[in-house]
Amino acid sequence: MRAIILAAGEGKRLRPLTVGKPKCLVEYKGKPLLDYQLEVLRKCGIKDIVIVKGYKAEKVLREGVQFAFNKDFDSTNMVHSFFCAEELFHDDMIVSYGDIVYEACILKSLLNSMDDFSIAVSMNWKELWEKRMEDPLSDAETMKMDKNDFIYELGQKPSSFAEIQGQYIGLFRIKGKMVETIKKIYQGLDRRANYEGRKMEEMFMTTFIQIIINQGYPVKGIKTLGEWIEIDSINDLKVNYNF
Repeated sequence: MRAIILAAGEGKRLRPLTVGKPKCLVEYKGKPLLDYQLEVLRKCGIKDIVIVKGYKAEKVLREGVQFAFNKDFDSTNMVHSFFCAEELFHDDMIVSYGDIVYEACILKSLLNSMDDFSIAVSMNWKELWEKRMEDPLSDAETMKMDKNDFIYELGQKPSSFAEIQGQYIGLFRIKGKMVETIKKIYQGLDRRANYEGRKMEEMFMTTFIQIIINQGYPVKGIKTLGEWIEIDSINDLKVNYNF
């Protein structure tokens, strides 16, 4: 099992805290976001860890991990960062955004999944979001699953809470042959096309996952009630979770 943490971004909405360090090193309750993840991964037995860094890369120094580098961090998004680590892809991977903090139970639920592509889906997201903002719907994305919890839509702007069966948190697992499949899908994309209004290098991860789903590959939603938080603004740092 290998974990890849996508931590290349600056986090402009967290300025001035990110003027001299990347978003993943911003502290929540006195500890860098990155260190929360490293602790949870190692607690769950994952010691093979890759960090994709970019902005202020020289500041991201941790022992016992490998590094990949996104030199175009200022003009790209998560999918591009992910494939900056392509040479370090493994046949069983946990992939995580670098700006989230989550309980070990969420990661354990993914580790127990038998599916080739599994996504952690927060079922208590609304309760958690209400601690961050007055209108949770304004920041949420669609998540639609069939009766067997296979996802058929995610990442769109919802018009109502009815379109949100859970929330994508930026944490997923890819197993076995699916790793080679996603590489082929990515390599086969039209570099000149727009993807939901964005250039390929700016593509959101949810857009890429939707492409995978649209090509007929099952993506399983792993439902969780564990606590987690996405640190996206100064206000998020004021929210008190039991991490």
